[in-house]
Amino acid sequence: MTISHPRLVQLLGCDSPDQLPDPTTINSLRTIAPILVPLSNKDVLLGSLPSRGVDLYLFDDLQQSAHHSDQLSDNREVGQDEGNLVRERVRTIIDSLDSGLFIRVVTDLWDQLIESGVGQERIIRRIDLFSSEQKNQNSNNVEEEDFEKDCDLMLAFGENGNVSSEILVEQFLLKHNQRSKDSKTFILNTPGHDFEDSLISKLKTKNDYRLVPVFGPGLLSKPDGLDQLIDFYISSLRSDRPDGLFSTSVVASSPSSTLLGQVYSSTDSIRMSIKTGRATYFSRSRNQIWIKGQTSGSTQELLRIRTDCDGDSLEFQVVQKPLTGFCHTQEISCFGPLGGFSGLESTLIKRLNSSVPGSYTNRLFSDEKLLKAKIMEEAEELCDAEEKVDVASEMADLIYFGLCRCISKGVSLGDVEDVLNRRSLKITRRKGDSKRKWADQIEKKSSRVRLQESQQRPSDDGTDGELLRCRVFDFSQTTPSQQTELLKRPIFDSQTMLDRVKPILDMVKSKGDIGLIEAVQKFDRLKDQVPDSLVINSPFKESLISAEVKRAIDVAYENIFKFHLKQLEKEKKPMVVETMKGVVCSRFARPIDRVGLYIPGGSATLPSTALMLGIPAQVAGCEFVSMATPARADGTISPEIMYIASKCGVKQIIKAGGAHGIASLAYGTESVQKVDKIFGPGNQFVTTAKMIVASDLEAKVAIDMPAGPSEVLVIADKWCNPKFVAADLLSQAEHGPDSQVILIAINFDEALIEKVQKEIEEQARKLTRVSIIEKSISKSLIIRVKTTEEAFDISNDYGPEHLIIQLKEDQHQFSRESNGSEDDVSQRNGFINLVKNAGSVFIGDYSPESCGDYASGTNHSLPTSGYAKQYSGVSTLGFMKHITTQELSLEGLKGLSKSVITLAEVEGLDGHANSVRVRLN
Repeated sequence: MTISHPRLVQLLGCDSPDQLPDPTTINSLRTIAPILVPLSNKDVLLGSLPSRGVDLYLFDDLQQSAHHSDQLSDNREVGQDEGNLVRERVRTIIDSLDSGLFIRVVTDLWDQLIESGVGQERIIRRIDLFSSEQKNQNSNNVEEEDFEKDCDLMLAFGENGNVSSEILVEQFLLKHNQRSKDSKTFILNTPGHDFEDSLISKLKTKNDYRLVPVFGPGLLSKPDGLDQLIDFYISSLRSDRPDGLFSTSVVASSPSSTLLGQVYSSTDSIRMSIKTGRATYFSRSRNQIWIKGQTSGSTQELLRIRTDCDGDSLEFQVVQKPLTGFCHTQEISCFGPLGGFSGLESTLIKRLNSSVPGSYTNRLFSDEKLLKAKIMEEAEELCDAEEKVDVASEMADLIYFGLCRCISKGVSLGDVEDVLNRRSLKITRRKGDSKRKWADQIEKKSSRVRLQESQQRPSDDGTDGELLRCRVFDFSQTTPSQQTELLKRPIFDSQTMLDRVKPILDMVKSKGDIGLIEAVQKFDRLKDQVPDSLVINSPFKESLISAEVKRAIDVAYENIFKFHLKQLEKEKKPMVVETMKGVVCSRFARPIDRVGLYIPGGSATLPSTALMLGIPAQVAGCEFVSMATPARADGTISPEIMYIASKCGVKQIIKAGGAHGIASLAYGTESVQKVDKIFGPGNQFVTTAKMIVASDLEAKVAIDMPAGPSEVLVIADKWCNPKFVAADLLSQAEHGPDSQVILIAINFDEALIEKVQKEIEEQARKLTRVSIIEKSISKSLIIRVKTTEEAFDISNDYGPEHLIIQLKEDQHQFSRESNGSEDDVSQRNGFINLVKNAGSVFIGDYSPESCGDYASGTNHSLPTSGYAKQYSGVSTLGFMKHITTQELSLEGLKGLSKSVITLAEVEGLDGHANSVRVRLN
C-alpha cells in the first residue's frame, strides 16, 4: 500500500546521514509524504530510514553530483562517449529499482528508461526550468515542449535574472491547467532559490491535488519545519461536512486494506496522529480528541495517512496491537469477525497459543515433519487438479497449511505481502524456466536453502522474538480425554535409554576401577584420571569458601537438621502392642548400614542437594555414607560440596557422574565401596541407571524413588499477587526445557491472566537462564477453573512435585502468634486437608518454593512424574528400615494356635502347622 495521492514530497540531503532529520521527524513525515532519496548517496541514507511503512522515490542526481562528475572525467580520459555514460546511468537506476525499495524514479532520462522496459507510471520526468544548460538564458516563458508528454513531471525552478519568481509561477500554472487531468506535476526548488512562500500560497489557493510541492532538506532543518509541512498537508485537505471533520477509514496493514472501522478526524487529531505515530481520532459523541487504546489498551501504530482524490476523505493504515480488537466488542473489526485470509490468519494465531493438545492444528504446529508432508502433499494435489472446484479446494488446503507454516515461524500475511510488493517493483525479470521435480536431490537442497532464508527473514512485529506466554485453557470447555492429554507429562523412550545405559553399567560392573575410569574419561571428559584420584576418603581437606557462603550453608544445615531430627521422635522407642493376651508385637527402626548419595554437578555446583541427602543420612545414623558427583573441569570437587561432606560425616567421595557414577555405588569397585541404597536426582541416564540396578538381584540395592523433570503446580485465586505467581512458575521453568509448570487459576478473568503473563515476560527477560525458560514456558499451562474443589481435584490427580497454594484464606496464616503445635498448624492451613498427592506444599504469599529448595528445613528431593501418588520425598525414615518382633507366652500360643493351624492347612503348608503343634503337645 502506498500514498497514491501525495500532497507533498520531502527530498533528503544528499551528502551524509548527518543531514537527515531526527528519527522522530522522519517517522512523522513518512505517514503523509513519500521521501525522495538521492541516487548518489542512497546506500548510506537507506540505513538510517525506517525499515517499513515508508514510501521511497529515487532522485537521479548523478549528472549533478560531484561524485558522478569525477566519473565523467575518468571515463572521458579512457575514451568513453556520452552515450556510454547515459547507458551507465540507466543501468544504475534499473539496478536500484530492482531492489524493490523504490516506487518511482525522478530523472531526465525518460526516453531511455521507457526503451529499457521501465513502465511510464514508474517515472517522473525531471525538467530544469530556465537553467543555462537547457534553455536560452534570454527566454522569458515556459517552453511548450516541456509539457507535451502526457506524464508526471518534476519541475526544478532555477534562477533567471530576466523573470521574477511571481511571473515564473504564474506562467507555470497557466501551462499546468492545459495538462491532462491524470498527470501530476511535482514542483522542486533548486538549492539557493527560495520560491516557497509564493509557490505555497499559490498552491493553497489552487487546491489542486495534481500540484505536489517537493520540499528540500533546508525546511526540516528549521525548528518549525515539521510543523510547516504538517500545516501545509492539512491545508490541502477539504472537508465537505459542516463540522469540518473528515470521514476516516481505518484499515489494517496486514492483510492490506482490511477494513477495521469507520471514524472521524479533526485537523487537531490529524496533527497529533502524525506527530505521535499513534492513531488518534475525533469522538463526536464526546466532542473531543480520542487516542485509540488509551484506556482499553487496544492501541494502533500509524503507518500511513492516505487521502482520496478529492482530499475530503482519509484512510489510516495502522498496525493493531496483537491479540486486541479495534471494536469496543473486542472484535478485530467493527463489521464483525474477519473472513478470508484475514480471518484464517487470526484464527491460526489464536490456535498457536491455545490449541488443545492432540487436536489437528496443534499437531501441525508441534510436528514439523507432519506439516511439511501436508504442504508437499497439497501442492502435488493442486498440480494434479483439473476441475474448477478441485483446483479451488486444493488451493484452499495449500493456503491453510502454508499459512500454518508461516505463523509457526513468525511470518505474517503482511510479511508475505511485503515480499510480493517488492517483487512487483522489480524491472529486470527472471527467465522463468521451471526447475526439476521437487523430489530431485538438487531441488531438495535448493528448497532447504530457500526455507532457511525465509526463516531468517525478520518479522515486522517490532520484537526480537515471541513473547513468553503460557498456554491457557478453560477446563470446563475441554473433554475428559483432552484434559488427560493436557496434563500428560513428557515420556522419554525408555527402551532407547535402556539400550544406551545398560552397556555403561556392565562396563563398570565387569571391569571395576578400569571400567569406571574409561567411563569418566569418555562421559565426564576427564582424561588424566587414575584409580587413586577417582576416590577421596575422609577426613577431607579444609576447602576455602567465602564466609558468606559458609554462613548460608550453616543456616540451611541447622534448619534441615532440626526438621529431620524431629522425624525421629516417634522412632526413639520401639512401638509395642499386645495384640491379644500373651501375644506382644513391636517395631523398631535401624539405620541402613551403607548409603550412596548422587549429587548432580560438573559445570554447576549443587550444595543444596548435598545438604538434602547428607543431613538425613547423618540424622538416621547410617554407618557409611558416600557421595558420587562429577568433578569439575580441573578434576576437583567444589569446596562447597567438600565442606558439606565433612559437616554431614560423609566417608567417601567418588568423582564420577551419570550412569557410571550410579554403577560404582551399586556394584562397587576395587576403590569404591558398594552401598545398600542410592539416593539423589539426575538426568535420564541417572534415572534409568537407578531403575536398572534396583531390579538387578546381583546389585542388591534399593533406590529412593524414580525421578523426572522438575515440576510445580500453583493453585491461586483472584486475590493472588500476579508478581508472586509468575515468580513461582519461573523458579521451576528455569530448571530445564522439560520442566513442568502449571497454574490452576480459580475464577481468573482475562485481565488477571494477562497480568500473570506480563509478569512472566518481564521477570523472565531479567533472568540469566531465559533461553531455557523460553522453551519450558511455551509448553506450560494456565488452567481456568471455577471452584477450589475442582482445583484440588486436578492437583491430586496430577500429583505435583511442588504444590504452591496462594488462596485468600491462607494469605494471613502468620497474622497471629503460632505455637507450632499440630493443632495450630491444622487450623491455620485449612486447605491442607484437601491435599492428597504432592511432594511438598508451599502455603501463602510468603512461602516461595525456593525456600524449600534451600533452607526452610524440608527436603527438596521429591517425587516427580506423578510418583507423588506412591512415594514420599526423601526423609530421615528413608535412610532407615523397620524391624518387627513378636513374643508369645504359652498362654498366648494356646490362644492363637487354632487360627494359625487352620490357615496353614488351608494353604497346604503342614510344616507351619506342625511348628505350633509340637509346642503344645
